[in-house]
Amino acid sequence: MQPVNLRSFKQKVRYHQAAFKRFLKKLAKNPPRGLDPLAAKIDKEVWQETDCISCANCCKVMTPTFTNKDINRIAAHFDMKPAEFKDKWLFYDKKSKDWMNTTQPCQFLDLKSNMCSIYEVRPADCAGFPHLAKKKMVDYVHVHQQNIQYCPATYKMVEKLMAYTDAK
Repeated sequence: MQPVNLRSFKQKVRYHQAAFKRFLKKLAKNPPRGLDPLAAKIDKEVWQETDCISCANCCKVMTPTFTNKDINRIAAHFDMKPAEFKDKWLFYDKKSKDWMNTTQPCQFLDLKSNMCSIYEVRPADCAGFPHLAKKKMVDYVHVHQQNIQYCPATYKMVEKLMAYTDAK
């Protein structure tokens, strides 16, 4: 497994992003037969090639959404009341109706090690990111369209999906 070179990754994204988005849009409109098993297969391949800890770009440039369950769990971890936790680290986005981090990179990311300081109790959104192997892949295409610019694993998944579907 190679460490992620974020500079190189960002250059590849700039070069291929439009083609990837067109491909995903087409995929959403007309998903090929066997898409979900193919996505599961590719998911396994991608994680053998992707070193998340060498990257942590999601934690550096994105914010998870925090559910009430997440807030209660993480606040308890810090021995705080949920309201205190929200006041200290989160803001409420009225448009999306989500609780999110006030800062980027994430306040829980150790920038020296790229490790999450609350990994055991991290938000469900973080635990599921980048949502590659969901049961109905076609329902997550819009998420992948967004994440290809942030996540090397998503980028690789879309790249492999294009190769597999073009080969047919």
